[in-house]
Amino acid sequence: MEIQRSVYRDDHEMFRTTVRRFFERECLPRQAQWNEAGMVDRETWRKAGREGLLCVTLPTEYGGGGGDYGHSAVMAEEVARCGLSGVTFNMHSDIIAPYIARVGTAAQKDKWLPGACSGEIVLGIAMTEPGTGSDLKAVRTTAVRDGDEYVINGSKTFISNGISGDLFIVVCKTDPAAGAKGISLLVVEADREGFRRGRKLDKVGLHAQDTAELFFDNVRVPAANLLGEEGMGFKYLMAELPQERFSIALAAAARLETALKHTVEYVKERKAFGQTVWDFQNTRFKLADIQAQAVAVRLMIDHYLGEHMRRRLTLEESALAKLFATETLGKALDEMVQLHGGYGYMLEYPIARAFVDSRVNRIYGGTSEVMRELISRAL
Repeated sequence: MEIQRSVYRDDHEMFRTTVRRFFERECLPRQAQWNEAGMVDRETWRKAGREGLLCVTLPTEYGGGGGDYGHSAVMAEEVARCGLSGVTFNMHSDIIAPYIARVGTAAQKDKWLPGACSGEIVLGIAMTEPGTGSDLKAVRTTAVRDGDEYVINGSKTFISNGISGDLFIVVCKTDPAAGAKGISLLVVEADREGFRRGRKLDKVGLHAQDTAELFFDNVRVPAANLLGEEGMGFKYLMAELPQERFSIALAAAARLETALKHTVEYVKERKAFGQTVWDFQNTRFKLADIQAQAVAVRLMIDHYLGEHMRRRLTLEESALAKLFATETLGKALDEMVQLHGGYGYMLEYPIARAFVDSRVNRIYGGTSEVMRELISRAL
């Protein structure tokens, strides 16, 4: 039972074929190796760059694809459908690179974007700090102007690409007394003196995605590394968060459909008490409920995807999409793990991997509780 989708154009679907082939050829065979290493190897990043799979919405003058968010959405869906873990191409391309593309100077774009498009530069964004969680206004990392430089001190945690990243957008307080209006964005190259990577964090899921602590001990960066205007960082973050949150929702929709497909196939083959698990009415009814939920999520996501491609998606709508898609996915995965029995707890099965990899969806990008607060403000 599939929905006929109309949100994508022919060029999006042609791109999907390219993306799927790349993931099946270059990524799926390496997944176990990445899980063991705790990160994706750099050559795969470069291959993705050569295939035109990084920064697909950036202008071609920087090496980007010159596409729209529909092309990015295809990437996110195919990562989820393939069950890949650790492939942070969308975060790199659609969450971090846009800050440079939209508020960076011409010199900054020329300096950093070509490498981001080619895969030679892996991007990270350092927002979260120990004790602050989703409260960006409470960041304590400081950046003090000293002549033609800023001096950065502080620490960050839960930073994706923290180990492999070459370039980080760091959320800092340039005026600690000004609250949100004192937040600025500074770009820090990983080879700066005083910059230090902490431990690679041991997560419940997403084992191939490197996540680390970062420390800044009197890190000096040129004033030219200020992204946009001083004191405007919080505004820039709020402008980009709808896309980040919607990207999480989009991937959740695809993962839900894929998990349901795997589960239906499994229960129709698995025997118990002289019949297949599918033959039990309880199984069919549970899967019927999940199918209804998957259709509801898909219709919502495709509607908001069309809105975002027209640049009309609001902060509240992205929060609604993230809340509904990720909460629905979480509850449905729990049911589907149960239908797999003991095998549902084995990481060699796609449903178990999806279960542990997807739990964080209700936390990062803003917790479900933060999403509810944003939604309620618009009621």
